[in-house]
Amino acid sequence: MAISQQQLPHNRAPGQLVRGNLACMTAIMLFAFGFPAADQLLQDWGVVSLITVRNSLALFLLVAVWLVLDGWRVVTGAPWFTGIRIGAIGFGMGATLLLLCQSMTNAVTAALAAASMPVAAVAFEVALDGRRLTTNFLTGVALVLIGGYLATGMDVNDASFGAGALTGLFAATIFAWGSRATVKSLPELTPVGQTAVTTAGMVLFCVALYLAFVLLKLPGLQMTTLDAHGWSLMMIYAWVSLGISQAFWIAGVGKLGVGLASFHLNAAPFYVMLILLALGGSWNWLQAIGALILAAGVILAQRPSIHKD
Repeated sequence: MAISQQQLPHNRAPGQLVRGNLACMTAIMLFAFGFPAADQLLQDWGVVSLITVRNSLALFLLVAVWLVLDGWRVVTGAPWFTGIRIGAIGFGMGATLLLLCQSMTNAVTAALAAASMPVAAVAFEVALDGRRLTTNFLTGVALVLIGGYLATGMDVNDASFGAGALTGLFAATIFAWGSRATVKSLPELTPVGQTAVTTAGMVLFCVALYLAFVLLKLPGLQMTTLDAHGWSLMMIYAWVSLGISQAFWIAGVGKLGVGLASFHLNAAPFYVMLILLALGGSWNWLQAIGALILAAGVILAQRPSIHKD
């Protein structure tokens, strides 16, 4: 869908850019809380069963909040089919392919593949939204990529390249497509509504994946009864790290465009490190330096000189 220069994210008012950046920062901070929670839950849960339950609980929260905010007429009259299609492909399949990448390679390769998302996101904006590439913007992209790789705190030499890495890159591309398609194809909905209908697609994809694993008798389906501590972890993983986080993410994409919004995603490892630090972990200077480089890239990419027609 063609859009005018006035609609391009890089021509928006400074106030929108500030609100968009704050929304994205909030989204990734909340998203980061899911990693420590998942580490504990995966000690007793299979990956496929955990993802399916997580998405289902997030959908319940989002629909409930959406009903309160916009009313049942808006909810029932929403373009659910479009949202389900985008969510199933962009977020459901994207997350599954990234998991497949990690199983084919290692955690380092999967993290680096996820950190490459800004390249795909910017490519979509150039091809479909008319974004103009300038020296400042391209330098900002380079800094974001370098900072994102450093923020993982991992040794790039441990990465492997081949079919698994390509699968990870494809997963990052699909996620970028899903983020953009959500705000472009569902403009009549609020961020909560956009997130709810696309999360429904994630749920259906994961339920289908779960059933396939059951039929094929594959591992990853174990579950366990949750106590109070387990439910608190599940609520953090499902409601905070997915439901609320995704709503802020979609709001940020709507204000910044998927290119600039994706820059913030690479800061997730740094936020995870801060959370673990609060829980008794150690400070990692490499991740901190990476976050500073990433922040410089985000700021440089949004300098007014790169937004003029």
